[in-house]
Amino acid sequence: MTLLRDADLSAAFDHAADSYDTLVAANPGYHAHLRRSARRLGLPQPGTGLRVLDLGCGTGASTAALARVLPDADITAVDASAGMLDRARAKPWAGSVRFVCAPAEALAEAGVHGPFDAVFAAYLFRNVADPDAVLDAVHNLLAPHGRLAVHEYTLSGRPLDRAVWSAVCRGLVLPVASALGDGDLYRHLWRSVVEFDTADRFTARVRARGFDHVRALPLPGWQTGITHTILARRAALRVGGGR
Repeated sequence: MTLLRDADLSAAFDHAADSYDTLVAANPGYHAHLRRSARRLGLPQPGTGLRVLDLGCGTGASTAALARVLPDADITAVDASAGMLDRARAKPWAGSVRFVCAPAEALAEAGVHGPFDAVFAAYLFRNVADPDAVLDAVHNLLAPHGRLAVHEYTLSGRPLDRAVWSAVCRGLVLPVASALGDGDLYRHLWRSVVEFDTADRFTARVRARGFDHVRALPLPGWQTGITHTILARRAALRVGGGR
């Protein structure tokens, strides 16, 4: 199948917004894993005086993870889907959290400006048409030595991990999503993982865009080898393929 992109993908997420939280809640460890990745940023708690960008916030699960780990931080949460953001905004939020509707490729036009102390991107990069361009934008938004945490389905490269991911999608996720009328979106999400970078390739991609201290850390449970936290920092000097 052809992967959904840009307006088509945003429209699919809009349609799925009402049932999205219910489906992801059926994934064991989903919210705990997001909190683990937020803690892996290594920022001083409770985050007083810090500015954090939650890029691709969806219905706010990643925002909630950041707010739990860094309750005093100033969090800007961005997503391209108005429907997903409506769900996020409807939830109770303590502290300083604001939501912005914009694609990751057009943050400045939406009034999102750095510097940020950290950027958190959950399940985003495999869904953008040009991951390198978004990494460049993130690099430019970060303060010197600012931190990046990418929480993403990046397969280890082992055939077993690919088989487990496809079995879960085909056997559990797709039948339920199709019954809800969201089969196209979840078929995209399944294929987007299979066709995206492995963890090693993505860390190399991040390093090539001017980040250092790049490493991929696995997450526990059935997603070991399937989901990783990719951590990086904005390098003091940018070399290589960065713009």
